[in-house]
Amino acid sequence: MKSYKLLLLLTLEFWATNSICSQQDPNYKIIAYYTGSGDKIKEYPVEKLTHIIYSFLKIKEDTLTVANEKQEQSLKQIVALKEKYPNLKVMVSIGGWGGCAPCSDLFASEKHRQTFAKTTVEFFKKYNVDGIDLDWEYPTIKGYPGHKFQEADKDNFTALVKTLRQEMGNQYILTFAAGGFEHFLKKSVDWKAIMPHLDFVNLMTYDLTNGYSKVTGHHTPLHSDKKQKESTSHCVNWLLKHKIPAEKLIVGAAMYARIWEYVPDTTNGLYQRGKFKQGLPFKKFESYFTAERGFKYFFDEKTQSPYQYSSKEKLFATFDDERSIAAKSKFVRDKKLGGIMFWQLAEDKEQGGLVDAIYKNLKGD
Repeated sequence: MKSYKLLLLLTLEFWATNSICSQQDPNYKIIAYYTGSGDKIKEYPVEKLTHIIYSFLKIKEDTLTVANEKQEQSLKQIVALKEKYPNLKVMVSIGGWGGCAPCSDLFASEKHRQTFAKTTVEFFKKYNVDGIDLDWEYPTIKGYPGHKFQEADKDNFTALVKTLRQEMGNQYILTFAAGGFEHFLKKSVDWKAIMPHLDFVNLMTYDLTNGYSKVTGHHTPLHSDKKQKESTSHCVNWLLKHKIPAEKLIVGAAMYARIWEYVPDTTNGLYQRGKFKQGLPFKKFESYFTAERGFKYFFDEKTQSPYQYSSKEKLFATFDDERSIAAKSKFVRDKKLGGIMFWQLAEDKEQGGLVDAIYKNLKGD
């Protein structure tokens, strides 16, 4: 009888423990921005994605629309993937770097905001799209050179988010892409006002050292150091401190390197003066970073960031790879965040790339 009671007790304890664990294990999001064709995307491991954000659609006057027939065809092909992967969500995005020139004036008008919201929902219904991501770079602060920005952008962005949510109801997904740097976090948007209306926020915790910088650094570091304050953890911790729900925070990863030239052979090129040269897709890393060209791989333990340097060609490169993705995934788990998004799928390897690394480390399969 005692053995039976002990066995029953152990069984109940095992069941309770597993039940709690399953309740605590969130459904992490793996979100791919994508700008390529509807044919090409089939070559990637779509089954490992939870969301695809097709980028970028066009705003014609104050109406959401496709840019051309080719983009429309690609959108239809991407949406059709949901037939094979029923849990997949397909969203669309507007804006991007250089793609939101009219946003400051357009969204200052209540009439235009309402028309945009109405046509957006009509667009969703027409194409079977699941939601929209607002990639305005940036409200309130300077973004793309020459694009208008003003103090009123902050309140107008709040009004835009509220208008969209009212028109969309809870049937569709509403998100936005946020700058991952402190100036954006403090100045661009009213976090307290907008977050109750958003499903999640995509943190662009990449390009933190960008193409305008004349000094090298990590462009998508997990942690800060004495030479570089901006980082993924700096961004996330700021938001958590300001009571933004952890599960609504999506960390950004980069499927491309940023490369500087004329970088002196000091500290292996890190935090040295140089001239930005180019971006490089992850799928081209192996053919570009060769020993013949003098490249050597380094990993900064403090920031959890990889980089390459060629003393022969005086080239410095900063990027994400499998090792930094593993570190970011652990950070997401430890902080109980919503998941990882990345720019962008077309720059990954079709197989054995960073999507696979994110899935392996985040989902634990």
